[in-house]
Amino acid sequence: MKTAKLTGIILSPILPLVGGIASATELVYQPINPNFGGNPLNGSYLLSNAQAQDTHEDPNKPQDLYEQPSALSRFTDSLETRLLNQLLTDVGNGNSGELITDDFLVQIVDNDGVLTVLVTDRSTGDTSEIVVSGLNPTN
Repeated sequence: MKTAKLTGIILSPILPLVGGIASATELVYQPINPNFGGNPLNGSYLLSNAQAQDTHEDPNKPQDLYEQPSALSRFTDSLETRLLNQLLTDVGNGNSGELITDDFLVQIVDNDGVLTVLVTDRSTGDTSEIVVSGLNPTN
C-alpha cells in the first residue's frame, strides 16, 4: 500500500504533462484578412469595423454637399411643373401659350402638327429651340 501511495504521489504531477504531450498538435496560422489569404467573407466586416473606428475628417470635404430645399422652393417648383404641364395639355388641344418664371421664358407654338418649344434663360439670354414634328391634335 505504501508503494501505491508513493507511486501515486510521484506520478500525479507528471501525469498532466504526459497527457499534454500526447494531445499536442502542430500550430496552423489561419489569416483573417482576405488580403493575406483569409476568408473573403470577412472583408465587409473588417471594413465596417475600420470605418467605425475612423475619427479623422477630410479637411477638403465640404460638410453639406446637398442642401435641403425650403418648403417655398419646393412649392414653387411644383407649381411651375403643374403650369408647364397644363400649357402642354392646352397645346395638345390645339392652343398655343407661354409660361414666364423667374428663371425661364417658355413659349410653345403648334403650327399644323409641328410643335415648337422655345426656352429662354432670363439671366443669360440663351435660347433653346425644340421642334417636334408629327403632332396631330385631332387624333
